[in-house]
Amino acid sequence: MTKNVLILGAGLVSQPIIDYLFLHTTYTLTVADILQENATKAIKNNPRGEATSLDVNNTEQLHQLVSKSDLVVSLLPYTLHTLVAKHCLESNKSMINASYVSEEMRSLDAEAREKGLLFLCEMGLDPGLDHMSAMKIIHNVRARGGKVKEFVSVCGGIPAPEANNNPFGYKFSWSPKGVLMAGKSSARYIENGAMKEIPAARLFHSTTPMTIVDREFEAYPNRDSTAYQATYGLDHVEYLLRGTLRYPGWHKYILAFNTLHLLDNSPVDFGETSYANILARVNDLDPDKIRTEVAKKLEVAENDQVIQALDWLGLFSEELQNFGTTTVIDILATLMSETMAYAPGERDMVALEHRFKASFPDHEESITSTLVDYGIPEGASSMARTVSLPLAITAKLILQGKIKLTGVRIPVDPIIYEPVLEELKSEGISFKEKVVSI
Repeated sequence: MTKNVLILGAGLVSQPIIDYLFLHTTYTLTVADILQENATKAIKNNPRGEATSLDVNNTEQLHQLVSKSDLVVSLLPYTLHTLVAKHCLESNKSMINASYVSEEMRSLDAEAREKGLLFLCEMGLDPGLDHMSAMKIIHNVRARGGKVKEFVSVCGGIPAPEANNNPFGYKFSWSPKGVLMAGKSSARYIENGAMKEIPAARLFHSTTPMTIVDREFEAYPNRDSTAYQATYGLDHVEYLLRGTLRYPGWHKYILAFNTLHLLDNSPVDFGETSYANILARVNDLDPDKIRTEVAKKLEVAENDQVIQALDWLGLFSEELQNFGTTTVIDILATLMSETMAYAPGERDMVALEHRFKASFPDHEESITSTLVDYGIPEGASSMARTVSLPLAITAKLILQGKIKLTGVRIPVDPIIYEPVLEELKSEGISFKEKVVSI
């Protein structure tokens, strides 16, 4: 009997998993999205596909879709995964997603194990490919009698060099609010074997230049790196940091947004006004001298690159618009998504690099593992491919009975990462490793 995969969400990263499962399996696919047209477009008239609209709060419909499937892939916002997982428990179905494990999801581990179900989370790019490629090296070091002393991992989704053509060095293919919210987060990492904390106010004062495949980037710490000491079993690690990659200069813009209160998340009734008036209002500045006063507040010259970037973005515009009641960060996110979108034919790029120092009884090694991947012009973005294809390959392996783990898991087990990383090579997604004795 043909197996059915339920794919919840037909957004910007969904197409590669749908295309892959149609091409490499005989499964039928049910694609459900809040917008029927998104689901219909995603299946491309394939006779093995069924498109449907779904409001996940419609308990009866969601339960029916889950119960008719053999495996559920949730591409919904991370806050909805546990809701889906509870329906999976009721219907005895396994589930995979690409989001971080929440405490609520983790609480379902015992029941999932009892029922012989696998809830595999963090199966995308970051988290996902980062776990798999890191654990491959960590397990190899251990197998050779070594210990990991230092581990740095950085990842970023950015424009390809030829598409890096705006002042910010960044583009969005979805709402940038999550990216902007990083400007309000603290970070923790391990240095000299002890935990170090960077408060949110200092995060973007803590960027580090990095060269990857002869290209210059900057990296900033990504939330709580210390949790990965236990996740990866790095008992003897002296330095451990995970970070986010951007082109050089990104930190200046986030710092400016913070200083200008553009990341505030409290609702305000702005009514009909302009970007310049909003900027003046939230900073108590004169809207008629907005450029001059913003430069003064940021303590830079009026022709500074940050001021030029804010001008390019449109924040000094005096054109009236009806904003109504909203938040400043949502206003900024909407403006950036409109102004900093990829043009037709432009490529994005994913860069991910691990850097290890490992000690052995008779020597030490410096190990790097690097992935640089590009989107396909007029086709799938690199972000969509690197998030979606690990899910697609894993779905196939689970339904083939090749992954028989149970419980709430992430992909740190060789039963998962070995076949997934191997097949990703045939999709053009591969890591280059370099080992140097030191």
